[in-house]
Amino acid sequence: MNKAIISFVVSIVIGFGLGYLVFGVILGDSDNQTQVAQTEQTDKATESEGQKEDPKEETATVDANNILSSKGCLGCHAVDKLGLDGGATGPDLSKAFTEVEGKHGKSLDEFLKEPTSAVMSSVIGGSPLTDEERAQVLDMLKQASEK
Repeated sequence: MNKAIISFVVSIVIGFGLGYLVFGVILGDSDNQTQVAQTEQTDKATESEGQKEDPKEETATVDANNILSSKGCLGCHAVDKLGLDGGATGPDLSKAFTEVEGKHGKSLDEFLKEPTSAVMSSVIGGSPLTDEERAQVLDMLKQASEK
């Protein structure tokens, strides 16, 4: 009986420890990631060689960045071309606008509506993008693919 109780307690401790590790440390705090990514984006824009971005493009990128953060995308993906740091579990999304169709047989817009991969189906199914959010993310990823 004592071995069963000890095994149960050890299992609980390991379970909570792994949960904390995966959800707290690896996936991180998405609100914190938003602030870091926005700061890095501003720094990179300031360092550019006198090129000024269209204010509408910058606003769209910031809105899409907020969407990527709030939906948890940056927990697994980064967008290096836009200076958005994220997780390394999923692929970098810098070329997603041009590469998704070749990998998944449908445009990025259609993929974001109905993903063909099992992982993304469960992720997007749990937190689908609105039409407006999807349009903003598409615009941002198009910008990234053009850089």
